[in-house]
This record gives sequence, C-alpha cells and structure tokens, in this order.
Amino acid sequence: MLRDGITGDWIGTFMGHKGAVWQARLSADATIAATAAADFSAKVWDTHTGECLHTLQHGHIVRAVAFPIQFNPQVLATGGMEKKLRIFDLTRSGTSNSSSPTSPHGPSGANGTNSGTGSNASVMASYEIGPGIHEGTIKSIIWNQDYNILTTASEDRKIRWWDLRSRHPFVEYTVDGAIGSCELNTLATTPNDPGVLSVAAGKSAYFFEGGTPGRLLKRVDFKYEIASVAVNSKTGRYVTGEAGDTWARVYDLDTDDELEVQKGHHGPIWSVSFSPDGKIYGTGSEDGTIKLWKACREPYGLWR
Repeated sequence: MLRDGITGDWIGTFMGHKGAVWQARLSADATIAATAAADFSAKVWDTHTGECLHTLQHGHIVRAVAFPIQFNPQVLATGGMEKKLRIFDLTRSGTSNSSSPTSPHGPSGANGTNSGTGSNASVMASYEIGPGIHEGTIKSIIWNQDYNILTTASEDRKIRWWDLRSRHPFVEYTVDGAIGSCELNTLATTPNDPGVLSVAAGKSAYFFEGGTPGRLLKRVDFKYEIASVAVNSKTGRYVTGEAGDTWARVYDLDTDDELEVQKGHHGPIWSVSFSPDGKIYGTGSEDGTIKLWKACREPYGLWR
C-alpha cells in the first residue's frame, strides 16, 4: 500500500503479488516503487497509476530491493534467499549477465497512485555482484550516496560494502547475532547527507558512518533482543523495536539513556523508520499496524 506519510491516509494499493511482500522501497523522486516478495519476484510500480511496470523473476524468495539515492530510478538492486545480489537496468530488455547499468539521470517527479494490477514477467538486462560470496539470505540492500557503493546485510551475520566497479566487497563487518534490520538513515534537510547506517543484530545496535564504509561510530548493547533500530543524528535520538516485546524505546544517541517508551502495539516491532525530515518516525508491527510517532517539539501534521 501507498499512504500519505504525514496523515497515514490510504492513497492506493499495488495489486499483483501472490506471496508475502517482504520489503517495499520508493525511488528518490517517488515516481516508482519496488517490492520484494515471497512469490519469487520483485515488482516495479508506477506510483501515479498503480500499474505494474516490471515483474523480475527470481529463483527463490526476494527479501530486499534498493534504488540509487540521488539518481533517476532506472536501476534496481535485488537480493534474497538465492543469496545473490543482482543489479537490474530497468531501461534495457535482455538476458545479459555481463552488462553494467547505464548511469541513471533525468527529471524528478511526484507521488500518488491508484490501485492497479500486475503484468507479465519482464526480462531485463541484469548482472550478479560477487557470485558465491553471500553465505546466507540477503535481508537488506542499501545504496550509498556514492553511486558505486552498495551495502548488504545477510543471515551469515555479515555487513558487506561492495564496489560496483570491481563487483567485490571491499569491507566486511561481522555482527554478534542475527540481523533484524539494516537501514541508512539520512535527512532530506541536509544536502548530500551521508547518513548513519543503523543495524539491529542480536542484543546490539550498530551505528556506522554513512560516508566511510565499515567505520563503526558506536555499538550499544542491550539486555534484550532488538529487531529494529533507526537513528536521527540531527536530534541525537535513536529508536528500537524489540523481538520479544511490544514497545518502541527512544534513546539519547550520546548517552544511551532511555528517554521515552512508546506503548500501543500488540506485537513485536519489526521495522522502524524516520521520515525524510526527521520529524516523525514510523513503527511496523506484527500486530498488522503501522504507527506514526511525533519526534519534534513543534506542531506537525496531525499533531497540532
């Protein structure tokens, strides 16, 4: 589903998957969306009409999709239980596994959609990055501010930074525990913000410098298993969701003091994300709801 980020109002539904949707991403200009699903496919959608533009077939469940951050969204990265990191060029049809995607560029757009239906499978030009290197399901893919750098988080408990030019990882970091979430937290209010890469793994949260692959800013250990984490570096706050609890907890990024406990969910919180302006954050729970929480002092959206 596509919803208004301030009010939560339903805009439209993308219809066509035949299995659980594991991840959804909007392109930087919000003109298209991508979804990763258990029906062994990733789909690309027009956010104005809801039309399915491409169905990218895979050999197993797709868990992760990613668009470039700063470019027109004509390139998509996918990964999942095949343990393969693939790059698709959405402008080119074909079966080549050796071609590199063209540098994306073009106009920016708007958002909005109506419900739409799926389409036939698309055969798009693609190639695989680092065959055989991932030893577990790819759970998250992050495109860095540097277009040539991708980050993956997988069930082999490794965070890897990849160079698209060499198609090999040049930094690896092993975390202690199963990875729950991995997100690059950037602020739209800061031009070219490299952001902070936040990883929830086992009983720890890891914060990496977004502009320096592999550089760990800090690690925070908890007494409980955390399923998700997101950070707002401007306000110095981070939010965690637990695997065995229903509360979202807000902490001070510098002192790690617990500042707030948000109660209201009735299931584990598997995903947490700040809005692009950092003024609200959303929590996605196993209870079938998404809740939006105010993260700023001034009036905002429905909080007036």
